[in-house]
Amino acid sequence: MILKLVMADIKITNMLKFYTLCLIANGPKHGYDLIKDLEEKFRKKISASHVYPFLELLRKNKLIKHDNIGKREKKVYHLTAEGKKFTNEMFDKFGDLIHISIEPRIATCPCGCKVYSGGYKEKINGKTMTFCCSHCAKMHGK
Repeated sequence: MILKLVMADIKITNMLKFYTLCLIANGPKHGYDLIKDLEEKFRKKISASHVYPFLELLRKNKLIKHDNIGKREKKVYHLTAEGKKFTNEMFDKFGDLIHISIEPRIATCPCGCKVYSGGYKEKINGKTMTFCCSHCAKMHGK
């Protein structure tokens, strides 16, 4: 997947960069915490050389700032106002892609609920229908 959102010199061309921005958008993060969260998400070792140059690029383009925290003055990164605008635009575009990909897989229960996965299936009048729950199936079958 390549999602190219260009603001200044920023191109989000891989999931590592995308998820790094997601993590920072959820709140301030220390670089080490970012790497650990990325490793957990991707279930593989993430090198600092994959994360810190991207953070520096975001900083140079005024999308993030860092505060020095604690005795060792660890850098904690957070979005700037411009960074929040950039990530919101990115999330909107990425959300549109997700919507397009999952919309065909969504069933609508007769009660109006949208069911993406699972749900309750029951055969009514020879037709298999998807419901959000067994209660809706019983109400529809009456």
